[in-house]
Amino acid sequence: MRQGRKIRAWMLEQGLTVAEVARRADAQASHTSDTIHGKRQHRRVLQVLVDAGCPVRLLELPEDMK
Repeated sequence: MRQGRKIRAWMLEQGLTVAEVARRADAQASHTSDTIHGKRQHRRVLQVLVDAGCPVRLLELPEDMK
């Protein structure tokens, strides 16, 4: 299960907003938030988080992204 609250806490520590992740991923903010909280598997959003240094253990990546 993806750890949305911990991901958001990490983002806050990094000064990274949902809007910024959405912009970098060329995704809607709602899809970005849903992905962070495990309701979607938007791969570009997940990749932006990985590239930004988000701990992979929080993301529970799909098999093809591991």
